[in-house]
Amino acid sequence: MSLIVLAMAFVDADAAYFDPRPAVARAVAAGRFDPLLIRVANARFDVREMAADARAFLVLSLREACLTAAALLALLTITPGDAR
Repeated sequence: MSLIVLAMAFVDADAAYFDPRPAVARAVAAGRFDPLLIRVANARFDVREMAADARAFLVLSLREACLTAAALLALLTITPGDAR
């Protein structure tokens, strides 16, 4: 183990050898990440669409609940003599 450490101490190494950015840039330029980027963009669009649908459903459900409550309140507060 100590021989490996001693050998590594004298090896020339440049910081560029440990920089993953050039490899990533080449992969992006080659289009290797295109399917992943397409899936992420589609997923983001789907999530936004689902959130908008849920919001619209909630608004309509709340509106229907308010109308039902108003109708029930009207039915419960009207006396039989007033209904004629």
